[in-house]
Amino acid sequence: MFRPRVIPVLLLKNQGLVKSVKFKNHRYIGDPINAVKLFNDLKADELVFLDINASKNNSLISLDFVKKVGDEANMPFAVGGGIKTILQIRQILNAGAEKVVINTQAVLKPDFIKDAASEFGSSTIVVSIDVKKNLFNKEKTYIFSGTKATIYSPVQFAELAEEMGAGEIIINSIEHDGMMAGYDLNLIKRISESVSIPVVAVGGAGCLTDLKLAVKEGWASAVGAGSLFVYHGPRRAVLINYPTRDELKILYK
Repeated sequence: MFRPRVIPVLLLKNQGLVKSVKFKNHRYIGDPINAVKLFNDLKADELVFLDINASKNNSLISLDFVKKVGDEANMPFAVGGGIKTILQIRQILNAGAEKVVINTQAVLKPDFIKDAASEFGSSTIVVSIDVKKNLFNKEKTYIFSGTKATIYSPVQFAELAEEMGAGEIIINSIEHDGMMAGYDLNLIKRISESVSIPVVAVGGAGCLTDLKLAVKEGWASAVGAGSLFVYHGPRRAVLINYPTRDELKILYK
């Protein structure tokens, strides 16, 4: 029976694992390689690692880190952060990642999506879209870790990303990030309706029911979460966790 992928989305800052609220107030969580080991034991479907400082600092996610994840992870994983060239994608894939996540460069140079998909195949190229309302209350796609608005609405850019050859889209609501109060289901549904490629919902999951709603009501193909899988309890104690196969089977029956 089909079950949507459930993906821990983990943020890196100075090679440490951090968690944000609305893309700010980054809290150190722990060692990312230790998190990989724990998610191995918990049998996570996939992992996504995003270096949140890379684009702002004009740097690339550490290839040494990617190799360490590749040596440790028992599941497929994707990485993003500062990717600008075909060579960088090749280096990341050679280090062990199955997919790359492109955000800022995809918006600045949409043809880069086409070039990357042509070189490595669409299934390797994930475009991440960070969304927030601007001063005029209009939804816009943001880049540089949510610090700069662009001309694109999220639907416009999702359609462009698919046209350019992206194989998957991660849609992330900045205003819902880290709030653990549920996904922006309306946003997710509009993106899912506008493209035919898989859409991964991210931003706001606070319980397993939220994972279900993103698929049932938001029509997402897969779900991602950060806080849900690194925190436990109302005080947000750090505890790596992940639903069991039986829990997921019941959730999506």
